[in-house]
Amino acid sequence: MKKTIPCPCGRPATFDACCDPLLSGARLADSPEALMRSRYTAFARGDAAYLLASWHPDTRPAHLSLDDEAPMRWLGLRICSAPPADGDSGTVEFVARYRSGGRPGQIHELSRFQRVDGRWLYVDGDLQDD
Repeated sequence: MKKTIPCPCGRPATFDACCDPLLSGARLADSPEALMRSRYTAFARGDAAYLLASWHPDTRPAHLSLDDEAPMRWLGLRICSAPPADGDSGTVEFVARYRSGGRPGQIHELSRFQRVDGRWLYVDGDLQDD
């Protein structure tokens, strides 16, 4: 039996019903926002393989290490805007809160996504000034 833990992405659903099917490959993200939420969950769970697999090949790093000297503990995700996709392109603006080395922090980014062969992929993002 699966655990009914809350999904790290912040939706009012369990992990099993929300982001787990995307991380496990059982289904694809149906929007840039769904992919953004699943990528946040992958960061929170330390799933570098999913992060690389969901990254556009033109901008994907060759290697991704989530083993920082001061590991991040992800505290929450807030979607600021996620307009409907424009064909095969989309954006999501978000704020992700974390704690690292005992200090709080956040990432505020406007991310770009592209649908390739029916699959949404993260392209890149611009950090936003707060």
